[in-house]
Amino acid sequence: MLCRKLIDMGRWKGIIAITRGGLIPAGIIARELGIRYIDTVCAVSYEEQKQSDDVNVIKSFDASVIGDGEGYLLVDDLVDTGKTAKVVRNLIPNAFFATLYAKPLGRPFVDLCIKEVSQETWMRFPWDMELNYSTPLVDRL
Repeated sequence: MLCRKLIDMGRWKGIIAITRGGLIPAGIIARELGIRYIDTVCAVSYEEQKQSDDVNVIKSFDASVIGDGEGYLLVDDLVDTGKTAKVVRNLIPNAFFATLYAKPLGRPFVDLCIKEVSQETWMRFPWDMELNYSTPLVDRL
């Protein structure tokens, strides 16, 4: 559904995925839309299931290629409180921001989402879960 809406909007120069949540959706979107250029912005605002007060950008995109983001897709799986979205949006103000899900506090920061959910909803994505929340392997060793 998201890919169909994005196709109807025209050709995109590339995708910037917000890691880690945006990596899987960005890969699927890139395949379906025939986009070959994918970059990332690595922003840390969660530790396991707890959101921190600060957003730390530990890796940015290649600004010499992307510039202000015009013609690029910015992709994440979910916009929650909007803290990460606001920080990344300020880095690339003209990128088109698409997410799978949006909560009310974060919704103003994205251009397109497939489904709006309540602020209290905890999203479970297949790439993050087993039957329950799954601690990453590196943290279990």
